[in-house]
Amino acid sequence: MNTFEGKTVLMSGGSRGIGLAIALRLAREGANIAMIAKTDSPHPRLEGTVHTAAQAVTEAGGGALAIVGDVRDEASVEAAVHQTVDHFGGIDIVINNASAIELLTTPELPTKRFDLMFGVNVRGTFLLTKHSAPHLARAENAHVLTLSPPLNLDPFWLTEHAAYTASKYTMSMLTLGLAASGRPDGIAANCLWPKTMIDTAAVRNGLAVSPERSGLATRTPAIMADAAHAIVGSPSAELTGQTLIDEDVLRERGVADFSVYLAPGATEETLEPDLFV
Repeated sequence: MNTFEGKTVLMSGGSRGIGLAIALRLAREGANIAMIAKTDSPHPRLEGTVHTAAQAVTEAGGGALAIVGDVRDEASVEAAVHQTVDHFGGIDIVINNASAIELLTTPELPTKRFDLMFGVNVRGTFLLTKHSAPHLARAENAHVLTLSPPLNLDPFWLTEHAAYTASKYTMSMLTLGLAASGRPDGIAANCLWPKTMIDTAAVRNGLAVSPERSGLATRTPAIMADAAHAIVGSPSAELTGQTLIDEDVLRERGVADFSVYLAPGATEETLEPDLFV
């Protein structure tokens, strides 16, 4: 499949960063992009809302539907699914992009932040996948793509941020579970994670990571967008049940020069590995 013309993508989040980059990559090939996000109005320190993202999708050549909603709320997710189907006629691809992060140990982590991470990361992934599944089962070449990491049980990844790690791993396990149960319906389900830190607002501003991890050498979100494009463009029967790394996906498809993905000031030698890899 060389084009996404007429295909409909339902994405959680997407107002900025990696999610927006993926949306624009698919929109440039004619995809319809429906986004459910809470960003109805601008954040004082973060650019972009679900409305500006939808406008960018339209300008890129895709159809756009901005849905203000909370992926933690089942009624909100059900409404988003119904709005997407009513507006575009179905759902071909689901992208679980929305995520919350707090890199603190269990004794340090406020319960409110624990609840936020498990609400957005785990419950949000579950709800969006669950309510989209009946429509995906009717789609040709249906895909679910979750932005979550490979399952790495090295205690290193539990020491400093066990709750965040558990929430992201649960996203992966839910997705791998769907890969198994959805196979008879032709639904592919895979996870995608970056090999290196990505140049997002969270990393640049040090809002969601420790201050010493801000200002690191990163790649741009374009590498995740190109990898996501390759995954959801693959035949669903041939690529499912995998936890994939962006660079590996692109290398397997012949990409050898990754310098185009370097963020300003970064070199291949100074790139910072992402978590869990």
